[in-house]
Order: sequence, then structure tokens, then C-alpha cells
Amino acid sequence: MTRALSGRAAIVGAADTAVGVLPQRSATALTIDAILRALADAGIGKDAVDGLVTCNSFAEPRLYHAETIAEYLQISPRYCTTLASGGSTILAAVYQAAMAIAAGACHTVVIASADSLRSGLSRTAAMALQASTGHPQFEIPYGAPVAAHYALIARAYMHEFGVTSEQLAAVAVSARGHAERNPAAQMRAPLSIGEVLASSMIADPLHLLDCSLVSDGGAAIVLTASERAQDFAQRPVYLLGAGVGHGHEHISQAHDLTTSAAVESGRRAYAMAGVAAHQMDFAELYDCFTPVVLIELEDLGFCTKGEAGAFVAAGHTAPGGRLPVNTHGGLLSHCHPGHPGSMFALTEAVHQLRGSAAQRQLARANLGLVHGLGGVMSSHCTLILGREQRS
Repeated sequence: MTRALSGRAAIVGAADTAVGVLPQRSATALTIDAILRALADAGIGKDAVDGLVTCNSFAEPRLYHAETIAEYLQISPRYCTTLASGGSTILAAVYQAAMAIAAGACHTVVIASADSLRSGLSRTAAMALQASTGHPQFEIPYGAPVAAHYALIARAYMHEFGVTSEQLAAVAVSARGHAERNPAAQMRAPLSIGEVLASSMIADPLHLLDCSLVSDGGAAIVLTASERAQDFAQRPVYLLGAGVGHGHEHISQAHDLTTSAAVESGRRAYAMAGVAAHQMDFAELYDCFTPVVLIELEDLGFCTKGEAGAFVAAGHTAPGGRLPVNTHGGLLSHCHPGHPGSMFALTEAVHQLRGSAAQRQLARANLGLVHGLGGVMSSHCTLILGREQRS
């Protein structure tokens, strides 16, 4: 993988909206709020923006989403597009926007995503959405929601590697430990392994607390060329590596349930950045369900295959651990509004690398990995971010 793009773009603005249950704010209003906050963080006005990338909303879909947001902002960016690849969308948007900047198509790009999954959808609509992601011939007729598809992965993974329900629960407990330090997190009460195992069974072997939250909220970043990065209000965070990987569209078509295309996305991102997994100071991983984190830890090179359960159970991903994971609380404890989920992992990584994460700030945060996935372990994108531009 060429390293030509490494260090060419930098994040100079990052901001989140409030998260949780926000019935007073529409998905569109949350998107605008996130963008204005990110622009303020960067110290610029909307007229400085010549690129806009968004992801559509489930609660308030728009035929031309990015163009609609541009109209609300009253801007006319020359690079304006809406992307869709599930939970990996925002990270893929960063990759594509960096290429657009490197090509000279634009100079200052806002990337934003928000949704109102908690208050903007009725229970019936939410269940219909959950059931609509499957293969129209081989999955949807059987009525399995997303949790059931991930339960197939969990059961296969547990069977092959001897991972226990207690080790899955340790993923949720680790996330909650980080969320306790984050005043913005939706769930902050201490959590134990026993409480996870005592929570309702959703899709065997996944309990309620093995599953991500359902939330409202949004976030945005400002991306620019590295040579311009010092002109903004905040310390820049550099995009050092990026990679994508695609395994399948639907789980019934997957070749392997226990190894994902994160292997490819991670390898490509590390190669672009010229670094390796052991050099990462922290990782922000997509944690829609607890077994996903274990598979990602292995596929991204942090653990050998089958060892991630013991790694998490030993406390290595928790606060003070060897590899802090999801330092904001992740989808399991911070929030999960759908497509914007990985956006919060990205803004958290920015804060850690800036040194502005307050009481959850890591003692060492020079290099960080952010990973998102879409579908049912389908579409993956990995970013390597750094405090320094590196050569």
C-alpha cells in the first residue's frame, strides 16, 4: 500500500452533540448542531468550508442528504457527497475526504453524522429496521434481527476458541469502566460481570448488556491539508494510515464467522502509516456487540487468534490497562445512534491525541487506532491517527 497519503491530512476540529434521549432535537438539527460545534472548535466559520460529507439518517432520511445539510447551512461546497457503508461509513469518509484534499479538489472538509434512533423511530419502525438488514431471500423470511445474526458469530467464536460468556461480559465491563470517567456517556453506573450475565437474554448467547445502546446524537470533524493545519485554533491530529476491507454483504454468505475483513483493513492502514499494532497507545473499536471487540482485537493484530477473551478478562483494555479500548465508553456505554456510532470513536481519538480528554486522558497518547464496521461484520475501515505528522 502506498504511503503517499500518509500525513497529508489533519483533523483540526472535532465536536459531539449531547447523546442519549433527545426528543426535542431532530436528526437534521443534531447534524447541524454537530457541524457548528466542530467549526467553532476549529475556530472557523461555515464559509471556510468547501467540502461536506455526511451519512444519511434512519429517523429522518433525505434523498440528497449532504446537499440538504449544505442548504441548511447556506454553503455551496465544491465537494459534497453522502456515503453509506453502515458503521464504517464515517471512517471511510475520512479516507475519501483525505484523498480529495490531496488531489486538490477541496481544502477544508466537514464530515458529520447524526441520528435519532431512540426518539425518532417508533418501536415498530425500529424492529422493522432491525429485520430489514438481512438477505431478502435467505435471511429476512426467517425474521432474525441484527442481534440474532451477531449471535451466530458469537456462538461460532465461542465454540472454536473456548471463549466464555464471562469473557464476553468483560468487554462490556471494560467499556463501562471508561464511561464512568466520561460525563457525556449515556450509561455511567458501575457494571459487573454478574450484572451482564443476569441481564435478559436477547439472542443466545448475547444478553442485553452484551448489546450496544440505542441513542440519539451526532458528531462532526473538520479535515484539512496538513500544510494548513497550524492555521486553526486546535492542535492538529494527523491521518497517518487508512485501509478498508470487505468480506460479504450478508452473514449467510460469509466464508468465515470468526475472522473478519478487519485483517485486510488493518494491514492496509498499518502499511500506509508505517507502523504496527504493538505501537498503538489506544484503540477505539466498533463494539456493537461484545464478541465483535474480541474478533477485532485479534484481526487487527493486538492478540493472536483465540486469546482476546483472556486479554480483556485480565483487564488489559480497561482504564489503566496495557491497551485502553473505547476510552469514551464505546457503543456499549457511551451511545449508539446508528451510523454516527464510529463518529464518536473518532472524536474521542482526536481528544486523546490532543491531550484534551480531561479525567479520562491517557498518560501516553501519541498513536491511536480507530476501527469501524458496517453490516454484520461486513464492511471494515481502519484509521491510524497520530499526534505528530511523521515522515
